[in-house]
Amino acid sequence: MPKNKTHSGTKKRIKVTGSGKLTHAGAGKRHNLEKKSTKMTRRMDGAKEIAPADAPRIRRLLGI
Repeated sequence: MPKNKTHSGTKKRIKVTGSGKLTHAGAGKRHNLEKKSTKMTRRMDGAKEIAPADAPRIRRLLGI
């Protein structure tokens, strides 16, 4: 059997933590930042955890 290939778009966007959780960068921090309040852009910082309902599908894409 051939090996499964990792989905290259997914591997660029999602990281796996040491405990096995999936994290991604939140949306909305790419452009139009002058319009958004500082409070809002601070809230957009950091990694967000993937929703449990989406995790199995993403794990399949990553080949985990």
